Amino acid sequence: MKGYNGKILRLDLTERKFSVEYPPEDYYKQYLGGRGFIIHTLLTELPPHIDPLGPQNKLIFAVGPMTGYPFPGSGRNSIGAKSPLSGGYGESEVGGFWGAELKRSGYDAIIVEGISSSPVYLWIENEYVQIRDASKLWGLEVADTVKTVQEELGDSKIRVAAIGPAGERLVRYASISNDISHIAGRMGMGAVMGSKKLKAIAVRGNKLPEIADRKTLVDLSRWMGEHFREKAPMWQCGTGTIGFMKSSEATGNLAVRNYRGGTFPTVENITAHRMVEKRYLLKMDTCFSCPIRCKKRVQVDEPWHVDPIYGGPEYETLTVFGSNCGVDDLEAIIKANELCNRYGMDTISTGVCISFAMECFEKGILSLEDTDGLDLSFGNAQVMVEMVKRIGSRMLLGNLLAEGTRRASQQIGKGSDALAMHVKGVEIPMHEPRLKQGMGLHYSLSPTGPDHNTGIHDDRYIKEWADWDAVDWGESIPSQELSPRKTRMVYHLSLWRHLSNHLVLCIFVPWNHRQVKDAVESITGWPMSYWKLMKAAERGITLARIFNIREGFSTKEDTLPKRLFNAPSEGPLRGVFIDPDKLEEAHKIYYQMLGWNEMGIPTTGRLVELNIEWAARYLEGANTVSHVDRVHTY
Repeated sequence: MKGYNGKILRLDLTERKFSVEYPPEDYYKQYLGGRGFIIHTLLTELPPHIDPLGPQNKLIFAVGPMTGYPFPGSGRNSIGAKSPLSGGYGESEVGGFWGAELKRSGYDAIIVEGISSSPVYLWIENEYVQIRDASKLWGLEVADTVKTVQEELGDSKIRVAAIGPAGERLVRYASISNDISHIAGRMGMGAVMGSKKLKAIAVRGNKLPEIADRKTLVDLSRWMGEHFREKAPMWQCGTGTIGFMKSSEATGNLAVRNYRGGTFPTVENITAHRMVEKRYLLKMDTCFSCPIRCKKRVQVDEPWHVDPIYGGPEYETLTVFGSNCGVDDLEAIIKANELCNRYGMDTISTGVCISFAMECFEKGILSLEDTDGLDLSFGNAQVMVEMVKRIGSRMLLGNLLAEGTRRASQQIGKGSDALAMHVKGVEIPMHEPRLKQGMGLHYSLSPTGPDHNTGIHDDRYIKEWADWDAVDWGESIPSQELSPRKTRMVYHLSLWRHLSNHLVLCIFVPWNHRQVKDAVESITGWPMSYWKLMKAAERGITLARIFNIREGFSTKEDTLPKRLFNAPSEGPLRGVFIDPDKLEEAHKIYYQMLGWNEMGIPTTGRLVELNIEWAARYLEGANTVSHVDRVHTY
């Protein structure tokens, strides 16, 4: 078999033992990698309704066919488990160099199960596996963890995936860090890793599997190296995702004060231009084998010291700690980002939890007594930074917010649930669904809750999508439209973006569908087509849907925060809202396009068509209890 090692490592932490499995080639053809490996394992091996932070949950690290080869965008890996934040299917992707090193070390995936009786870390070197004591690592921040592991193993080039104190303290949106500054942020995978007392996984390898057609792959890589600047948006190549803060404010894409909407006149204070002007941006970094240097290293000395080893804020982070908290203090935002990366926490969920608390404070739902004397007003930069620390340490109010906005609002009560900006328990990202209504539809339907990476950015596709023929699509649709034809657009284009989670390929590298098909074919030697690739993506979406249905999810969870059904009173989106009736109609159409019935349950015919009829047994007795009626039991 070409392009894969053909081996999966299974680690039982309870028994402190491991084994190696050798899946057949058909398994690889069917699921490709990443999400495919993860959802197949979780659906077939997890009992229903388990505690996500208990011993029965499994944490899976998986690579894809491209991973580890000299191909731009191939430096990523996927991580999945039952999510402690949503209670459903959990998955997060991450870049850097760790995934490529895992592929080179001899494995296509690691399945971690059980719970260790004491802290451990895993050491893998060219198929050699060792479970090592991590007692002296427990409590360390991420960078100190990585440095200590490398020193103990005597090699500074060892790649390390690690959790910080937030993962140890089971913050429900704790992250896992590759190489310190590359973050698998969403869905609480770091909390699952912490619950298993697994502090880190260190990998080193130099044994890449053979590929079928090296010349084609080299030619494709060389082409991207020569043309990426003309194909990738300039913001990716200059300052990363933060290059469009001002334009986002102008169009209404920028989330403002817990998604109430409106304007943020001082946005200039938190732009890439201001970061460069103040000389905080030291340099741009990259991931394995990628010419697009879209990752930042920033340093600040006053009023807070910020260590550049933890990278720098992306668009989501600048917005969530900035305009969404009413803060225009660039230094405070950069510090909040660094603290999240030190502790190992998702910046999106952390920031949304803080903006939720700020609005609760503004409306008198939380008092000074509840906040332990902190003035949690929108715009209070010092307090925003302090709340990041308290969440990461699970101190006082931070302990409640570490549970996420859904659980926090359930405990606070007093109508605070109307201020909790989440879908399926996962805090929504910083792309305004009232502007990008296709993205809003995707937020409501994604199996992992609101995911801006697999969703469509309506405004970008109007202007930039140059591969329309791949999806038989020939028209542009206004960003704020939510209609049957927009639903069709979401169906087709989100399949393409979901595919990246199977191939574990970076969406920032501007490959078109023909090049991706050719790359998969050149690596694996399998005859490939766009149709086959899209079916793999649809297979993953359908299996994830089945997993969630088995856990009690129903169409009730396919929704958006009610705030988005109302228009902002001012700003670029004044008068613009998501029509709930149109959203419901879009759901019905989307279900039908995916071969699901009116209850959102995949039909037998579609399971057969996708060659996953075996999954029907997991739908028996489905939807008897709604997930929202028993979420408190997790």
